[in-house]
Parts: sequence; C-alpha cells; structure tokens
Amino acid sequence: MSSTAANPPNTAADHTSSPPPDLSVVVPVFDEEESLPPFWQALLPVLTALGGTWETIFVNDGSVDDSAAVLDALADAEPRVKVIHFRRNFGQTAALAAGFEAARGLAVVALDADLQNDPQDIPAMLARLDEGYDVVAGWRHDRQDSALLVNLPSRVGNWLIGRVTGVRLHDYGCTLKAFRADLLADIRLYGEMHRYLPVFAHLAGGRISEMQVRHHARQWGRSKYSVIKTFRVLLDLLTVHFLASYATKPLYFFGRLTAAAWMGSVGCICWAGWRKFADGEFVKDQPIFMLGIFFATVGLQLLVFGLLAELVMRTYYESQGRAIYFVRSRRNLP
Repeated sequence: MSSTAANPPNTAADHTSSPPPDLSVVVPVFDEEESLPPFWQALLPVLTALGGTWETIFVNDGSVDDSAAVLDALADAEPRVKVIHFRRNFGQTAALAAGFEAARGLAVVALDADLQNDPQDIPAMLARLDEGYDVVAGWRHDRQDSALLVNLPSRVGNWLIGRVTGVRLHDYGCTLKAFRADLLADIRLYGEMHRYLPVFAHLAGGRISEMQVRHHARQWGRSKYSVIKTFRVLLDLLTVHFLASYATKPLYFFGRLTAAAWMGSVGCICWAGWRKFADGEFVKDQPIFMLGIFFATVGLQLLVFGLLAELVMRTYYESQGRAIYFVRSRRNLP
C-alpha cells in the first residue's frame, strides 16, 4: 500500500473558492482493488455524458489490499477524483458520512464500488430528483444474490423496517441512492445507520421516491453480508424507532414504562390488602406484596432513567458536529 505523504493535498482556498459542482458521487471502498479500475471505466462515461460539473469522492475504509494505491493513482490522473483514507476499517456508515461531509455537489449519489450497482442508473435517479424529490432510493428488484442466505433475510428485514418506521421501501440495503445536498446537511449518521437514510430523510421532511435499478452478480471480492449483520440491523431498528418517536422527548418513553410498573405495583399491593382483610393472611406472608414493592422500585428507576435520557438527548443535539471517524490522509481536499 503506497503512502500519500509525498502528495500534499490542495489548499482550502483551492477547494472552496470554486463554485460547487452539479453532482458529487460518493463511493465507499473496502478491499476493492480488483473492481476499482473497471468501476471507474464504467462510471466516467456516465458522468461525462451528464454534461454538468461533477466530482467523485472515494472513501477508503481501511482497506488492507492495494485499494489505496489504485485510488491514489486515479486521483493523480483526474483532479475531480477525491480520496479519503481512513486509518482503519470504521464501516460503511462512517465511510458514507465522511463522503457526504466532503461532498460539495448540489446533488449527491452514493453507490458501491463492486459493480453490483450499475452507474448507468445514475442519470435516471437524477431525473427523478429533478421532479421534486429529495431522496431517490434504489430497488434491486432482480437481485443477483443468494436467495436463501441474502435475499430472504433482506426481504424480511425490509418489511420489518417499513412496518416499524412507516417508510415503506422494497430495498433499504441498496447503497445506490440519490440525495439533494441540502437535505443531507440535516442528517447525521452513527453506528451502522446508513441503510436508514430514507427514514432520517423522512423525519427531516424530505420527499422520498423509489425506483428499480439494475443489480449484477458479484465478479470480484467477497460479500460483506453476514447473519450477525442482520442482527445488528434489528438492533439499529430499535434505535431508529426510538429516535423517530422519542428523540426530543425520551421521558415520554420511560414515562410509559414507569406508569406500567406503578400500575402493576398498585395492583399487587391491592391484591395483598384484599387477601389480608378477606382471608386474614398477613401481608408479610404474601410474595405478591414483595412483587408490588419491586414494581414500585423499578418504576422509580425508570423515571430517573427518563430524566437522565432527557439530559443525554440534549447533549446529543448540542454535539452533532463531532466526527465519527479518523482520517489518515486526503487527496485533492483541504
């Protein structure tokens, strides 16, 4: 892997003085040395045919193969190619977040570098943005992946995400998406939340469209999909649901749990009292009375958690500018 220290980046003035391009293409990269040259050969004619100004931002997510050298060569040959190298692998969400932050285009398109996404779908997605939509999500309707190990869990996950969030899409996992840049400025990504970008856009008031895109069988590298990742998606779904419903009022969430616990406590204590006066059984001899005390204590703890969550969420909103990644070097960027 070649070092980028001998190639100093452009100054900030060079980067910010020029007008923003019409389009920024963000491409996360992780161990894609074989697919990068054919990917660029497929992407460049599409960008050239669009006729406007553009930039392509590759984010090297800690690749351990020669992807960094390939990207640096592309950046040396084409100034409109920007490269960000992470110090280690931080995941696709962090890579997209870095690319979105560096993007200066009026529209932003994200897609994978393994050529399973087809760059030829980009013009149609941009045309859909011109119709007034803020996000255009790709739908791999003819997905070329394992039916049992990938497609089936994906369909179940997409249905569940749509059911919980209320944003019904066929394919949340498709990286190929187009955005208006002003909408992306209001979205911050954490964890592995990149697949929920349409949900965050919906929460920000964006208009969302979905269109069928081509999907090709994998020719290079290996799939990053795993069953563990599916479990992570479900955990992230809990976070998204909480943020969507209670991001600014977490005490309401914990308050409901507190009310349920205290109602259980009152019910247990009343039952113990009825047994005392109806049957003469001492309260101290009734396990249900201790259960009532337990529910009362849990309810108090949940209430305290809710108050702490209110403080944490306020801190969360005040600290949005904190980066979730560490950059090793940049090319053609300040």
